[in-house]
Amino acid sequence: MRPGKRAVGGEVVVEEEGKPNQTAEPLTKKQRTVGTMGNSTSNDKNGNNQSSGEVNQPIVTSGTSSDIDEDLHSRQLAVYGRETMRRLFASNVLISGMQGLGAEIAKNLILAGVKSVTLHDEGAVDLWDLSSNFIFSETDVGKNRALASVQKLQELNNSVVVSSLTTELTREKLSDFQAVVFTDINVEKAIEFDDYCHKHQPPISFIKSEVRGVFGSVFCDFGPEFTVFDVDGEDPHTGIIASINNDNPALVACVDDERLEFQDGDLVVFSEVQGMTKLNDGKPRKIKNARPYSFNIDEDTTSYNSYQRGGIVTQVKQPKVLNFKTLHEALQVPGDFLLSDFSKFDRPPLLHLAFQALDKFKSELGRFPVAGSEEDAQKFISLVTDINDRSADDRLQDIDQKLLRHFAFGARTVLNPMAAIFGGIVGQEVVKACSGKFHPLFQFFFFDSVESLSTEPLDPSDFKPTNSRYDAQISVFGSKLQKRLEDAKVFVVGSGALGCEFLKNLALMGVCCGKQGKLTITDDDVIEKSNLSRQFLFRDWNIGQAKSTVAASAAALINPSFNIDALQNRASPDTENVFDDAFWENLNVVINALDNVNARLYIDQRCLYFQRPLLESGTLGAKCNTQMVIPHLTENYGASRDPPEKQAPMCTVHSFPHNIDHCLTWARSEFEGLLEKTPAEVNAFLSSPAEYASSMKNSGDAQARDNLERIIGCLEKEKCVTFQDSIAWARLKFEDYFANRVKQLTFTFPEDATTSNGTPFWSAPKRFPRPLQFSVDDPGHLHFIIAASILRAETFGISIPDWVKSPKQFADAVNKVVVLDFEPKKDVKIVTDEKATSLSAASIDDAAIIDELIVKLKKRQKQLPSGFKMNPIQFEKDDDANYHMDLIAGLANMRARNYGIPEVDKLKAKFIAGRIIPAIATSTAMATGLVCLELYKVLDRGHKLEDYRNTFANLALPLFSIAEPVPPKVIEHKDARWTVWDRWILKDNPTLRELLAWLENKGLNAYSISYGSCLLYNSVFPKHKERMDKKLVDVAREVAKVELPSYRQHIDIVVACEDDEDNDVDIPQISIYFE
Repeated sequence: MRPGKRAVGGEVVVEEEGKPNQTAEPLTKKQRTVGTMGNSTSNDKNGNNQSSGEVNQPIVTSGTSSDIDEDLHSRQLAVYGRETMRRLFASNVLISGMQGLGAEIAKNLILAGVKSVTLHDEGAVDLWDLSSNFIFSETDVGKNRALASVQKLQELNNSVVVSSLTTELTREKLSDFQAVVFTDINVEKAIEFDDYCHKHQPPISFIKSEVRGVFGSVFCDFGPEFTVFDVDGEDPHTGIIASINNDNPALVACVDDERLEFQDGDLVVFSEVQGMTKLNDGKPRKIKNARPYSFNIDEDTTSYNSYQRGGIVTQVKQPKVLNFKTLHEALQVPGDFLLSDFSKFDRPPLLHLAFQALDKFKSELGRFPVAGSEEDAQKFISLVTDINDRSADDRLQDIDQKLLRHFAFGARTVLNPMAAIFGGIVGQEVVKACSGKFHPLFQFFFFDSVESLSTEPLDPSDFKPTNSRYDAQISVFGSKLQKRLEDAKVFVVGSGALGCEFLKNLALMGVCCGKQGKLTITDDDVIEKSNLSRQFLFRDWNIGQAKSTVAASAAALINPSFNIDALQNRASPDTENVFDDAFWENLNVVINALDNVNARLYIDQRCLYFQRPLLESGTLGAKCNTQMVIPHLTENYGASRDPPEKQAPMCTVHSFPHNIDHCLTWARSEFEGLLEKTPAEVNAFLSSPAEYASSMKNSGDAQARDNLERIIGCLEKEKCVTFQDSIAWARLKFEDYFANRVKQLTFTFPEDATTSNGTPFWSAPKRFPRPLQFSVDDPGHLHFIIAASILRAETFGISIPDWVKSPKQFADAVNKVVVLDFEPKKDVKIVTDEKATSLSAASIDDAAIIDELIVKLKKRQKQLPSGFKMNPIQFEKDDDANYHMDLIAGLANMRARNYGIPEVDKLKAKFIAGRIIPAIATSTAMATGLVCLELYKVLDRGHKLEDYRNTFANLALPLFSIAEPVPPKVIEHKDARWTVWDRWILKDNPTLRELLAWLENKGLNAYSISYGSCLLYNSVFPKHKERMDKKLVDVAREVAKVELPSYRQHIDIVVACEDDEDNDVDIPQISIYFE
């Protein structure tokens, strides 16, 4: 089901006086509400919710809601949560200064969904602005910047009121806003405005940020007492208790399932503790002596009842109050600076002086320093020296004049990558100011990327403007690098959130905009509604269209000279006829904009093979990272990998869950089994009965037996003809899942059961379950039946009757279902082995049983109507009206009730079961800006390892960790050295003997040669010596039975070698060219 356009909750408002429109309605969405049942609820002894009011409201309704559009903002909700989003929706923000930085901040906040954004600028667009501002085109030159920005920014999110202010700003006007951002303001005026904001009741959050060439700064003042409700945005840490002793202080030990994340000083609360129940009073207790699997609490438990079993310990997150200084105070006593690059430990104090000196330069001369002007640079340096000399305790002993010269030359320029970085940082600070979510930047932050500047000396003439849209960038990097940018051949892999930001940045930088330049972008995905909250090149009307095509068209509007080719191919081994050798060899650089590790690893291997630079980045919520993969200088992406995520054992998920993740994993598995896999197996059988039966016979295993049993069950006992049949199926599934299976489990393993070594079977982390007693008065029970019956009917092509919307009629239909009493069976085997990979036990009778089942299935087939087939349902998490998440949330929450696990709402269930990756625009923008700073270095071609930077950042804390990349591992043999980047090439179609001789000349004795998975030569096999005088490519064709495609001119072989002392030597891959 394709989503429609976003609801329009605000309109473009252009105001000369700049008063924001206060009448805009919040974003609304058409919403289906399932099961508002009764007035109040309570839990009965069976853990069921009992409604105290009569069931008299519609089960399914359509209407409007003032709540959040979860389809649009789902990825952002996964980062912020509902409460933060609601605070954002009520926030009015002013952005003053609509050059590149102001545009980036505005974009990020409008995508985030604040209530209103007012754009202030008294200046006009000039050609200089076009190298950093994605909003402006050449037709906007001469127009007021704020007025020229409104319409295009409004398109990003119609629920945000975007207005303009073009007259002089007054202090009183600031009272209309919760947060104000200034990107182009002198220090005197900034101090005046900040003092007003600081003293205002309630305080107005004030942010001042500047980008000057490759230098940037941020200052934040959120008032004298600002409360941070959640300092890091992480879920509270928890632990499952294994024991608590009676001591002072008490020692709490937890199961060694996972390491504890607690730290000394953390406050925790206890729940579900049996025996030592006094700890369940909800009182926060302080942790000390935190260790990986245990900790002490500052409490004397010697007089408490002894601990018996059970218990959960949960971190209590504490709010934090910050006392901000005004800008006037902070300029004099800045305090500690937030560091980003520890190789530049002394840089922030100097940049603190440099930004003040620039303000003084502008106030005295009425302009910025001119790029390439030594006179202006010396004037600027003298101002820095004067300010430093007047500093008392904080006077710097050493002034880096070379650095200040670079600062002066680029002072007028707002570089696009720098604007993207600081647009992300400042946008996130505004979110913090409006919501109290995440720790604010306290209070100054300075950043530079002087390593991005050209390595070769530049003449002042190189900086001179050429009357082009790139003049601002030329004033920093010179015209030679600009030409290299324009003529570059670039491959961008992925056109999602990162890809959109990259295309915008590259278009503004002029990359691939020359006659020789070309950018290829590929993505096989299409646009969905959930993309629109951060993939800013897409609009409502693009939903369903190819991402790469739409993004390429939008980027070409930013810069009409952009030479871009959009493809819809997934870059993989299957498309190496598209992305062939000639394609890769023609590239200058590859930029990854991917969202999965396997695709990254494939591109990494291609870049290694063809020795092409790879610029890698990724985001996760407020976190982002970048990695530079530079031929022969750095290690490759795949050289180091994160450990795989720990998977819960199958028996835990199926029989012994102890957290909601386990319940949701099980729910997703059951959904796919019942509604997708089994109907698909039915269709596979019906389309080719003989072939299917033969396949099952050949398999002859427990899996084949299970498949056949499921098909027969689906077409026989569980076949649905009417909607009432679907209701009966759903009601019986409820009984099976949440009553009968639990009764069987607790019959097999009673509450007092022990293991073979005498320890309690139901000890942590296992939780003893209780069966549910079904009731139509319980909303959770009924919601499950509704979703399950509707989806079951869909698989059989049964229409849904209108009376489903009537709770009384639906409840009556459910009550008609006959549910037989269940008696637990003896000798039922339940898997408890955590290493088990299947719940199906193999049997020596499988083959005979399969034969019987096939006979039975063929008989059943004859009874089916002609042309019968089922409709398998593929899980789709982002369609709120399809009941998929309703069923998965119902399955998971009913199971959670069985085991006494806290339930979750449908949105949280969607995050976990849908494996949604949290994503926001701010961290995405920052990551791409950091990568593009590295792109200058790559295309300049003269930078060393120490000039490149990898970054990890967490905008929530905030934390910036920047360091030079790790070099590749070097292998040495005799006088030769090589790394993973090297590939040995033999041309002229050599024979096997010629290859072995070539290696012998290097002091290497080859004993094994393979092509793919096929062994071409091994020294221990006499018959292989018959191949010595054959061409290697012919041996490969003969042994591997491979047909080489016409575009392939070589084969790649792996050779195992020893030195003369029989020590193995790892050598590079060898390419044998036969054409």
